[in-house]
Amino acid sequence: MVSRRPVLAGLGLAVLGGPSWAGEQVRMEEVERHGLIGKMKAQPGKRAELIAILSAGTRAMPGCLAYVIAEDVKDADGIWVTEVWETKQHHADSLKLPEVQGAIAQGRPMIAGFETHVETRPVGGVGLDG
Repeated sequence: MVSRRPVLAGLGLAVLGGPSWAGEQVRMEEVERHGLIGKMKAQPGKRAELIAILSAGTRAMPGCLAYVIAEDVKDADGIWVTEVWETKQHHADSLKLPEVQGAIAQGRPMIAGFETHVETRPVGGVGLDG
C-alpha cells in the first residue's frame, strides 16, 4: 500500500509517525511544526490530471496549514508539493482520511516516479506567524 506522500508528493512522501498529543494541553509554540517538500514525475501527458486528483483529495485535512501543488516550469511532467502541518502526527493522521486514500488509489497509476523528498521544520513566514 502506498502512503499519500509517495502519492501526494513525493503524491507524496513517506508515512511519518509522531508524538500523540491526545489528552495533553499543549501550547502551539511548544509544538514542533512539520514540513515536507517533494517532487514527483507524472506519466507523460498526465501531469494536469494528476494535479487535479492531488488538489481534490486535499480539501479538508485537519492540522494542515499549507498544501501547495506546483508545476515544475522546466520539466513537463514534474510536480512539486510543499506541505506544512501543525505536527508530524497531524500529517500521519491525514494519511488515514478516506479522501486521501481515494486520491492515492486514483493517482497511483499516473505517477512515473519520485525524485526528491525532504522533511523540514517550518519556523516562520507568511501564514505561520501565529
